[in-house]
Amino acid sequence: MKILGIDPGTTESGWVIYDTENHSIIDKGIWDNEKVLEAIAAFDFDVLSIEMVASYGMPVGKETFETVYWIGRFAEKARSFGISVERYYKKTDINPAICFNSNVKDAMIRRALLDMFPKTGGGKEPSIGTKKQPGALYGINSHMFPALAVALTHALKNGLIGYKRF
Repeated sequence: MKILGIDPGTTESGWVIYDTENHSIIDKGIWDNEKVLEAIAAFDFDVLSIEMVASYGMPVGKETFETVYWIGRFAEKARSFGISVERYYKKTDINPAICFNSNVKDAMIRRALLDMFPKTGGGKEPSIGTKKQPGALYGINSHMFPALAVALTHALKNGLIGYKRF
């Protein structure tokens, strides 16, 4: 199964297409939201897995509402092609699926993601690797990590993959 994971933002979003069959990243990027919206029609994927925002009792501002607007647009576009959409919350879905704990920082999620992929590359972080010796996560950075986390959350929660550390 191919999962499009999106970490939505106010103006741009990180995304990855994760293949559960090969435990690999097919494609990735951080693009302007309009470009991501257009690409949903062209991407080859089976399900859209998107991080949903939550206020957890804190006031929210314009940026949060803008992000929610884009979440809806991405979901609507995918559904228009008959693709199912799953929303996952960071604290109640993603963190426990990736780190078995809801109260973890982004750095811990990143570390857990790195540990979930083979260490085949060069350099100090073999999961990512180097240009000369790329690893399984070569090119993944910034908002692509949360996009990968939401895609893996979908795969784990639906029994498409088992949790494994390398």
